Amino acid sequence: MKQLPQKPSPAFIAVSWAALLAGFFAFVTGLWNAGMQLNEKGYYFTVLMYGLFSAVSVQKSVRDRLEGIPVTNIYYGLSWVSVLLSIVLLVVGLWNATLALSEKGFYGMSYALALFAAIAVQKNTRDSQAAGGSDYAAE
Repeated sequence: MKQLPQKPSPAFIAVSWAALLAGFFAFVTGLWNAGMQLNEKGYYFTVLMYGLFSAVSVQKSVRDRLEGIPVTNIYYGLSWVSVLLSIVLLVVGLWNATLALSEKGFYGMSYALALFAAIAVQKNTRDSQAAGGSDYAAE
């Protein structure tokens, strides 16, 4: 007997969205105020967006497989490679950046927060829909 997931609590949904927005806006605000060239800012912003998309893609493909929804092995593998690649791109960029160590830590932590929160928001969306509720973003 397959048990339906419980709908997440409104508090957990709110905290997940708050964490996603905090991580995203902290990272972007740091870029906005950074004294780096525009092409460097573009690189870090692209890595952030790529990481967020790939994290959601991994969560979705893992969840689809658990629910018996077909996911090709190549898409599943590419999703994982994308997450790892986005993290490697951030680490290599920060390693070679001429930033203070505290700034590098700030970007790393806000990036990790945003990726984790994106996964939580995606999970909440799926749990809400699976529990028979409407999409909580529309409520």
